[in-house]
Amino acid sequence: MDAAGIVLAGGQSSRMGSEKALVEFRGEPLVAHALRILRGAGLAASIVGARTALESFAPVVPDLKPGQGPLGGVCAAMASSSARWSVFLPLDMPLMPSSLVAFLVSKAMEERAVVTLAQAGDYVETFPVVLERTMLPGLRRVLEAGHGGCFAAFQSVAAELCLPVHVVQVELAVSGGMVSQLDGVPAAGWFLNVNEPTDLARAEAICPDRVR
Repeated sequence: MDAAGIVLAGGQSSRMGSEKALVEFRGEPLVAHALRILRGAGLAASIVGARTALESFAPVVPDLKPGQGPLGGVCAAMASSSARWSVFLPLDMPLMPSSLVAFLVSKAMEERAVVTLAQAGDYVETFPVVLERTMLPGLRRVLEAGHGGCFAAFQSVAAELCLPVHVVQVELAVSGGMVSQLDGVPAAGWFLNVNEPTDLARAEAICPDRVR
């Protein structure tokens, strides 16, 4: 596939109280879970914005400039890659199934979409996201202007290109057999962000033995 997977690892971890990338979930660091999700979708995976040494897990792309938030990591990773599509997953979504990431990639390629997002229920999620490389110049302009919100940036740059944001309805993909249903976890639960210890406990409570 002409696509690369990137784990976003540039958060401050302030609510977690320790380096989030290395916090263990079911016996492994969160960063290892994120990499496995991307690799399970058939993607070569790297890490962007790491605040600690994570090279033992995967290649690490440095931020263009520290402190620019997730959009800075997105731009840095896209600039370092020759792949047509870049697939971004935050390291704090351990319940995300690889099958959904793979489906988002396949739909992006099928539709030749510049932005592909998932919708669970009535809510369109910011991540995971599949971005086509023609988005990079516009995203850089947004970043340099100091407007760091990812979702708004994806929308505005796609609009500049006069191209739609492609949204995949997760429940329809599950009912159509295109995405595997995780036992006991509704689709909205796949997007749980593990930002603090209570979130980690919630994920431990609802996580099935195996994420597919």
